[in-house]
Amino acid sequence: MALFSRRPKKPAEPGSGEDVAASAAPPSEQDAAAAGGAAAEVHGESSSRDAGAPPSPEAQVPETSGTEAVDAAAGPTHAEAPSDVPAADAAAPTPSGPAEVDAVSGVSISVSTFGGLGAGTPATSATPATPATPKEAPRPRGNARAETRVAPTSSETIPGLRDNVLLRDALARVPDGAPAHTVLDVARQLLQGHVFLRVKGDARTLLAEGKNLPLAVVNAGERTFALGYSSGAALQASLRADGDVDTSAMGQPVLSVLKHVLAGTYDGLILDHASAPARAVLPRELLQKIVEQADPKLTVKTLLAGDRTPATSAEIAQALTRVPLWVAVGAAAGGKPGLAEGRQADGTRYLEVYSHPLEVAVVGRGDNAAPITATQLAKALGGDVGLSGVVVDPAGPWIRLTRDDLAPVLALAS
Repeated sequence: MALFSRRPKKPAEPGSGEDVAASAAPPSEQDAAAAGGAAAEVHGESSSRDAGAPPSPEAQVPETSGTEAVDAAAGPTHAEAPSDVPAADAAAPTPSGPAEVDAVSGVSISVSTFGGLGAGTPATSATPATPATPKEAPRPRGNARAETRVAPTSSETIPGLRDNVLLRDALARVPDGAPAHTVLDVARQLLQGHVFLRVKGDARTLLAEGKNLPLAVVNAGERTFALGYSSGAALQASLRADGDVDTSAMGQPVLSVLKHVLAGTYDGLILDHASAPARAVLPRELLQKIVEQADPKLTVKTLLAGDRTPATSAEIAQALTRVPLWVAVGAAAGGKPGLAEGRQADGTRYLEVYSHPLEVAVVGRGDNAAPITATQLAKALGGDVGLSGVVVDPAGPWIRLTRDDLAPVLALAS
């Protein structure tokens, strides 16, 4: 099996652009990943299928790494929402019993329980909640923990192929967590970095000849799912499962992969299908919502997942002036809708800001995700001088920005 990753930014890395041998073992039967929240797994076989136009071979894969985590914050409170901040358009996910993948069809990201392997989803569509009349106060939760501030250190389980460590670790947590929550976690970490695709034949040769890439797929009944992998170890597990050594693998930025899947007739994407129970399936409807509500460049997520440098705070602050942003709306004192904020031990307060509705949902507090513009954020900070700044994506990787850091954002208030 030939394995390679396209990383133009770092051509000197060992193994970049070269074939790397993967260990093979006799094939054994594997359960195909089930779609949606089905309680029983669906059996199937991996195969190849013409994928249509391939993901861009020139696309760059962002580096992920991290440094020692040092910051921590207390649990959140809810400040009353400013009048110009829009109300949340839907309620956060609430787990329920098993249902088919169709249960998530046509449901907004901020309403649905995200279906995945072993995950339960509501049998009926959720009803959007109006934050002005919350039924109950959000559940308390930890906020911006020190151990989740930065991404884990980058690793290569196959030399030359850099793992997507955030996605890999999220999939590893699937067996131990509540199904709906773990799939939320997988879905959000999928947006950090890259994934690997398995291709029938030599991917480099096919790309050079301008041919379509026949991606590995799994058939579950009448449905066909594309396969993606978080790491070299997951690729090796897949190879051992089917024994097909006439394949290659390529690393691609995640949005390129998701758009490629959506451009075809696939019913969704299965991640690390041969690594049960550390695997997940994301239905097509969910992938559509993820892409629709994502920053096309994943600017903030890429910066948060990368190495922290003295320039990181300024880079993220500048990004906040131009990328889609979200806040978490819950119940403040007296039952009024308010924006979630974190407080440190010394009493300093930081407004919680999110790069995607998935980041709001994964905290599991029951808050609603509401879009907010950079100008509205500037006015919210200007209207409450007690706020010391913002904390971005508190579930991690996260960063805390002070008012000094946020000068480009605050300038928009005028």
